[in-house]
Amino acid sequence: MLSKDIGIDLGTANVSIHVKGKGIVLDEPSVVAIDSDSKSVLAVGEDAHRMVGRTPGNIVVIRPLRDGVIADFEITELMLKAFINRIEGRKLFSRPRILICTPANITSVEQKSIREAAEKSGAKDVFLEDEPKAAAIGAGMDIFQPSGNMVIDIGGGTTDVAVLSMGDIVTASSIKIAGDKFDAAIMKYIKDKYKLLIGERTSEDIKITIGSVFDDGESNEMDIRGRDMVSGLPLTISIHTKEIREALWDPVMSIVTAAKFVLEQTPPELSADIIDRGVILTGGGALLAGMDTLMADQLKVPVFIAENPKHCVVKGTGILLNHLDKLRK
Repeated sequence: MLSKDIGIDLGTANVSIHVKGKGIVLDEPSVVAIDSDSKSVLAVGEDAHRMVGRTPGNIVVIRPLRDGVIADFEITELMLKAFINRIEGRKLFSRPRILICTPANITSVEQKSIREAAEKSGAKDVFLEDEPKAAAIGAGMDIFQPSGNMVIDIGGGTTDVAVLSMGDIVTASSIKIAGDKFDAAIMKYIKDKYKLLIGERTSEDIKITIGSVFDDGESNEMDIRGRDMVSGLPLTISIHTKEIREALWDPVMSIVTAAKFVLEQTPPELSADIIDRGVILTGGGALLAGMDTLMADQLKVPVFIAENPKHCVVKGTGILLNHLDKLRK
């Protein structure tokens, strides 16, 4: 029996798993499909995600994590179990040691529920680490030197902003505004302006395809389908990048405000380092067109997107697995 060390980025939108010695072995949506009659799990991850908005009444598609924390304990446990079983089959594992990343500033109750879900899914020991710290390490920042590093991690449920030095967080802020709120803002904008109802999947497609948060003069458009609120019939309309920029303005400016707050709380010497080194953007939200340009414009410091920003946190857990014995349980 092998005992493995596993690093998990338990995200609101996606779960990514790093197995020590193997790298990232799983990256799937945090979605579970349940048969409401028999209470049995029908699908987990990508298979369940394909069912979003397309199921009959007896099948419920659940996202058990909201705003970076567990909203449905039982379903989270089932999802983690399914993913851990999938990565190599339980027959090869004795109980693994699991390192899970959590948003900065979550409560002790929220920490406890994450720890318990991991223990019930088969962990021998559970270690928790702050998401912005893992993101910074995964982005290749050397946070163990006495100098300031700033990271903005825009995930699915939360945005974590942190300044790190000497291997730890100096100042941080975590807000429940990220990818999900971007999707909701697009849905609301289209509903208010066009009286058209669209689903989560369509909203996410719009964000990825023509979403932008900074006017660089480029304009794209796409056709979207939904249900007309007036006639109740299916309808296709065209929308433009400029409209999506307008829809996203409020949630994006909330992230800018959080970043400014963290910079205002940062000691002057570390602020000087950040001006030299710049700010690193991680998480799926970093891929939104113009996010780096907007942040640089608003914060007046250089801003860079990490390589493969979506996987920075799970890459960071992979590096931290080598130092598990020094981490807090």
